[in-house]
Amino acid sequence: MDDLEKAVLIIFDESGTVTSVLKSQAVAFCQQIKDNPSICRICIERLCFSKLVQVQFWCLQCLHEVLRSRYSGMSTEEKSFVRTSVFSMACYETLDNSNSVKVLDGPSYVKNKLAQVLVTLIYYEYPSIWSSIFVDFLPNLSKGGLVIDMFCRVLNALDDELISQDYPRTPEEGVVSGKIKDAMRQQCVNQIVHAWYDIVSLYKNTDSELCSFVLDTMRRYISWIEIGLVANNTFLPLLFELMLVEGLPDQLRSAASGCVLAVVSKRMDSQAKLTLLQSLQMNRVFGLVAGDVDSEFVSGLASLLIGYASVLLDCLKNLNNGDHKRASTDLLNEVLPSVFYVMQNCELDTTFSIVQFLSGYVATMKGVSPLTETQLFHVGQILEVIRMQIRFDPMYRDNLDVLDKVGREEEDRMIEHRKDLLVLLRTVGRVAPDVTQIFIRNSLSSAVGSSHDINVEEVEAALSLFYAFGESLSDEAMRTGSGILRELVPMLLSTKFPCHSNRLVALVYLDTITRYMKFVLENNQYIPLVLAAFLDDRGIHHSKVKVSRRASYLFMRVVKLLKAKLVPFIETILQSLNDTVSQFTSMDYASKELSGSEDGSHIFEAIGLLIGMEDVPLEKQTEYLSSLLTPLCQQVEILIVNSRVQNSEESQSKVANIQQLIMAINALSKGFSERLVTASRPAIGLMFKQTLDVLLQILVIFPKVETLRSKVTSFIHRMVETLGSSVFPYLPKALEQLLSESEPKELVGFLVLINQLICKFNTSVQDILENVYPVIATRVFSIIPRDTIPSGPGSNTEEIRELQELQRTFYTFLHVVATHGLSSVFLSAKSRVYLDPMMQLLLFTCCNHKDLTVRKACVQIFIRLIKDWCNRTYGEEKVPGFQTFVIEAFATNCCLYSVLDKSFEFRDANTFVLFGEIVMAQKVMYEKFGNDFLINFVSKGFLAAHCPQDLAEEYCQKVQGNDMKSLKSFYQSLIENLRVQQNGSLVFR
Repeated sequence: MDDLEKAVLIIFDESGTVTSVLKSQAVAFCQQIKDNPSICRICIERLCFSKLVQVQFWCLQCLHEVLRSRYSGMSTEEKSFVRTSVFSMACYETLDNSNSVKVLDGPSYVKNKLAQVLVTLIYYEYPSIWSSIFVDFLPNLSKGGLVIDMFCRVLNALDDELISQDYPRTPEEGVVSGKIKDAMRQQCVNQIVHAWYDIVSLYKNTDSELCSFVLDTMRRYISWIEIGLVANNTFLPLLFELMLVEGLPDQLRSAASGCVLAVVSKRMDSQAKLTLLQSLQMNRVFGLVAGDVDSEFVSGLASLLIGYASVLLDCLKNLNNGDHKRASTDLLNEVLPSVFYVMQNCELDTTFSIVQFLSGYVATMKGVSPLTETQLFHVGQILEVIRMQIRFDPMYRDNLDVLDKVGREEEDRMIEHRKDLLVLLRTVGRVAPDVTQIFIRNSLSSAVGSSHDINVEEVEAALSLFYAFGESLSDEAMRTGSGILRELVPMLLSTKFPCHSNRLVALVYLDTITRYMKFVLENNQYIPLVLAAFLDDRGIHHSKVKVSRRASYLFMRVVKLLKAKLVPFIETILQSLNDTVSQFTSMDYASKELSGSEDGSHIFEAIGLLIGMEDVPLEKQTEYLSSLLTPLCQQVEILIVNSRVQNSEESQSKVANIQQLIMAINALSKGFSERLVTASRPAIGLMFKQTLDVLLQILVIFPKVETLRSKVTSFIHRMVETLGSSVFPYLPKALEQLLSESEPKELVGFLVLINQLICKFNTSVQDILENVYPVIATRVFSIIPRDTIPSGPGSNTEEIRELQELQRTFYTFLHVVATHGLSSVFLSAKSRVYLDPMMQLLLFTCCNHKDLTVRKACVQIFIRLIKDWCNRTYGEEKVPGFQTFVIEAFATNCCLYSVLDKSFEFRDANTFVLFGEIVMAQKVMYEKFGNDFLINFVSKGFLAAHCPQDLAEEYCQKVQGNDMKSLKSFYQSLIENLRVQQNGSLVFR
């Protein structure tokens, strides 16, 4: 073993005993060998004598790389030497008539690499230089299986590397591929096909693996060779014989079916295709699908039948002649039972094409009335296919029930898998509504009447079909209970499945009965059944927490829909939910996985909706609410007192429990309207005020706990909507505590609350706002930069995102203040010091912010402030210096220079809206400042932008007129002209 062989073995070593240093040295040594001008000769000599397969592979790989990268620079002699040597190896010949090593005796990966080398030569040399490669190869096939195998590998590699349309190709590769195919068609395809036939005929009983390999190669080529070479009275009988003879191996029979599928799928004129399909007599193989559904042959045959039916469907659509359509229909009707069988019973990896085919077939029935008996039968079969396809695999039952990682992946896969199938269900329902409804009724009836033996997956699929059926129903059909609803909804409501403890069944059951609640809304006699379904162990009292939480959420939706119709049942409902309410507020929240939209608090929202109706007598309403709020508030007070003496771990647990209690109280309050608690029943309002007093203590005791501050803030939001202006006495204390923290995230929450107060109460909050604005301004201006917040690579940090959110919320706050008649807040004695930084920030944002909606809001703020502060009836300026700032800074920079920037793209919708506000600002400035604005804007701004005099004069006329649309159109045209005329003396941002 010489150094090269040692180095190659080190490179390919996978034992883990070779150090990375030694491996690097081996790679470097081999690279030196590759750089040798005689590398091709070195590799071929090694291939003749080395028995090490690693060395053989390395040499072939090296030849492949050299040919691809250096072919054009190789000498004619070197090319000829490589060509002759490689071809001899492929034909199982020795190069020097000695007992040298033969590559074809090696493993598959070595032979595949040899095939790649040959295909590279074909790429460069066929047919112009090496025109005889295929013709020369054919006589060598008589040497037996090894050469036949190699010939197939070369053809397969040629297909993979150049011909197949399954891979993206460069234009150059497309041209070369076309030349190769043209030359092969003219020169050798006939001989190759005859060789395939002879090989399969000769070896079918002795070497099925070789025959299968040959047929798989042939399948690849049928799509572009002359179809008559295979679709004839010689080859087709052989292929069908291979499929029909039961004693032959599955692999060979499957390979034969693949070739017939390639014949069927061959692109050609529809009439010629129909003639070909009629000649195949495919009904000979229909019965074969009844074999072992897991076998390779039945799987291949299933693909053949689906492909055959798909082509027939295309013929039916494309042929206009009546006889041809009837012939296509007859053949299609003949194969469809077998197609439906394989769709229902075989493991297929072509689900999308199945749905596509079935959708296409159903489309042929649209507009046909009435459907034929055959079509109605086929519709039933299609529905059965859908039912089978949407069923979960029983092997994942436990995973799906506990929803572990495997179960979650399978559930996600099925959700995606079902989308197209359920679209098909709706299509079938439109074409054959009666058949569809009967099928769904029978599926559900079978599931309802099932014993313990029926599996979870059958029940879940039946319920899912009924759930999906509801998507296509109108509100009217849902309310009146048309079709099967009047029968199925009551049946479903009164059913408890043996497998109801399963998570999937329980969830789809609850979702389904929720979907059909509009029927119950019109048929009140079923309300007790609905309540039972939600309140017993099928719903809120289900053993699995995920089901119970989902049931709570869905029950809340049901309560919202039925509302007053549930008043007679309130006592029963509350008694049933008593344990659930207690459990929710006492559970160790930190140990629960569930949170977010289904955190369990929806049960309190449902209760609030029930007892918050005016239909409930005041005495009862007070009793119900007190029985809930009083213990909840007591628990909060106890936890607050105890938290002062707890260690940190216990304190965290208490915080989690307090969080639960706040969520429950907040959800409960959603059922009470402002009118009820402030006008008609103030005693109820008093109870919520007392609750607010209790919860505000949390801000004092836990000033640094962000989760609790967030929950309390959320409750304050709710009380603003519920208590209305009677919440005012509680706001100073609340706002003071909320302002104690200055983190960006905390400030965002505070500003959102202030925005809500302003939008609801307008100028009534002026005193509150005058007190808090200086604190807000101090915090915000010390946190956010006066110019741009960093963006781009490395800036997507949580800190930057919080800054961006604070900035956006602050601009919204300023906009809300300005547009609700509160701009005088900015002028109060404590706030005037922040006027200049606010103006500078707004100006910079108007001109430069990347978010155009933010820029628009800032321009609107300026417009509002100009209107409020620049009333010309005053003898002196209301805000000294503001008019000058607006005319000299805002008008010039925002209304002219920022729009002159070429990044201001008029074709963008948001930009165009911003432009409209900028034009409006100019109009307002003219109305307030008159010629002071015009003189400065035109003589300074337009002059710097090199605006022609005639356009400047026309602008003055437009801005003095009353046609805003004309002004906007003219100003856009003016800006576009100035962009063209700019000569570099003005630097546009």
